[in-house]
Amino acid sequence: MKSESIGTSTSGPEVTDISPFGVWILYREKEYFLAFDEFPWFLNAPIRKIFYVTEEGPEHLRWPDLDVDLSLDSIKNPGAFPLVYEPSGTYRQSGSGEY
Repeated sequence: MKSESIGTSTSGPEVTDISPFGVWILYREKEYFLAFDEFPWFLNAPIRKIFYVTEEGPEHLRWPDLDVDLSLDSIKNPGAFPLVYEPSGTYRQSGSGEY
């Protein structure tokens, strides 16, 4: 007998693993990998702050304790969103020369 899913998942995003290379997130029944070299905000963050992720809106994830907001598009294709991380806490767009 095959059981059938009824309705849609109401679970929010969930961090399922943190490895030396990045963070695994389960969101809407799919798993995504956020590599530290593409998402450096998580590299030195406390584990408890990485695990606290919320759904801010449709396909928009937020880590309130880290002040990080990411769209699902930027997670799926980080190369299309060329933000450069500055360790001092300032951010600039690649090639803009502005801080």
